[in-house]
Amino acid sequence: MADSELSNILNRRNKINEGEEPAPTENVVVKGYQTNEGDKSEVDAALPELANKLNRQANINDGIESGEVPSMKVCNVYTEFKEFTRKQIKEYEKMFKKYDTGRDGFIDLMELKYMMEKLDAPQTHLGLKAMIKEVDEDYDSKMSFREFLLIFRKASNNELQIDGLKSIADCDEINVSEEGVGGAKNFFEAKVQQLSQSNKFEEEIKKEQEERRQEAELKKVRRAEFKAKASVFQ
Repeated sequence: MADSELSNILNRRNKINEGEEPAPTENVVVKGYQTNEGDKSEVDAALPELANKLNRQANINDGIESGEVPSMKVCNVYTEFKEFTRKQIKEYEKMFKKYDTGRDGFIDLMELKYMMEKLDAPQTHLGLKAMIKEVDEDYDSKMSFREFLLIFRKASNNELQIDGLKSIADCDEINVSEEGVGGAKNFFEAKVQQLSQSNKFEEEIKKEQEERRQEAELKKVRRAEFKAKASVFQ
């Protein structure tokens, strides 16, 4: 069933509930709304999504919600995603472009399917839709590069809900040896490891300095003892 037809049905239902339009008489079937069992699941799945779109449009019309969506704004990812270095963002962009096979600046459902297969983490059709939905801030059912970066931001904050997105955040396509991190999720782990290594290095230096100090003290004591013994023979 087309979105426009479902939209008309929902709008008519709202008008009936608000008393703006009389309810149909009993046992009257609305023409064009007969569905068989095979279509029922498709209709049930489409209704909530369409209802959300209609509610959002109503909120925009009433001034409750802004009509401008995040990905439609002029966005500089380097200033918005300050938690990532320029090198990290370049690596994420390289990965994004690799799977944007249509070269339209978006990763759609089929491109995401291809991506997950290449990452050895294939998903069901519903799983792929859920992955896009979690970061799809403009409700266009595809991922822009900005929305793609949200995966790694959410991962670094332990906010990801969908396992498929966690697989993307954990993937090893980003060069860890060059960047120091393999993804936003590993960013803080890498920092902790780096600090740990730094602390260990400092401890080793302090230990060497202490050993040298003790050795110098021992030499000083021995020199004093030698002078004391030598004075006996003078």
